[in-house]
Amino acid sequence: MILDGKKISESRLARLKEGIDASGLFPELATLIVGEDPASQMYVRMKHRACEQVHIRSRGITLPASSTTEEVLEQVRRLNDEGDVSGILVQLPLPAQVDTHRVVEAVLPEKDVDGFHPVNLGRLFTGTPVYSPCTPKGIMTLLEEYGVEPEGMHAVVLGRSIEVGRPMAAILLNASATVTICHRRTRDLPGIARQADILVAAVGKARFVGPEMVKQGAVVIDVGTNQSGGKLCGDVDFDRVRDIAGAITPVPGGVGPMTIASLMENTFLAARLQSCTGAR
Repeated sequence: MILDGKKISESRLARLKEGIDASGLFPELATLIVGEDPASQMYVRMKHRACEQVHIRSRGITLPASSTTEEVLEQVRRLNDEGDVSGILVQLPLPAQVDTHRVVEAVLPEKDVDGFHPVNLGRLFTGTPVYSPCTPKGIMTLLEEYGVEPEGMHAVVLGRSIEVGRPMAAILLNASATVTICHRRTRDLPGIARQADILVAAVGKARFVGPEMVKQGAVVIDVGTNQSGGKLCGDVDFDRVRDIAGAITPVPGGVGPMTIASLMENTFLAARLQSCTGAR
């Protein structure tokens, strides 16, 4: 079974648009990008197109690649203070001279629609999430839409990044899965991966996961976006794994669209919460 994130995201965005139009609210997403990295620029354009699709207002701010930490922080503070801005997204990665941790922590937790602020990650890890990071949230939505129930399953997450691996493990644990996180220091990684009922690959290495790492009938989630031979591919060797897996996400068209749909949902949630608390 191919887990079609593009189809599911389009359906969810259509429902979200209806909800926004009926709400009387005017959500707004501000994106902040530092430098001119082509991949980051492409991702930001996709997010702005999705905003337009669901009637979320958006603005894009671009700072020079030479910007200092203080210059980035000043822009974040300005967005924090603007009542019309529901959500703030700082496009990662930031240039090496910019302190990413300080920038992420500068975003108000109630406007942190990426879900990376320590307050929001803390809520996630204590089982009371408000804004979950968009990629893990999108993956869980995709599993739900296809009737995959993680409760009682053994989920193996390959990768321990704060953007995907760690919050993915927390979300799966909150869904009552038994979770193992693997990384570059893991001993017998293929053997552990083969135990997975749900295998999430988020290592950033093209076609890293081959058939020898996948249990027959497993649900395989490919988070990777890599360039190989001039083509986009995932962390999973799709052509060799698809006949072993019970369900698998393609690249492109799998996790990526779900990430953007989750960002739109988080932004509308932020607007609703702020309207209730009077923060706007």
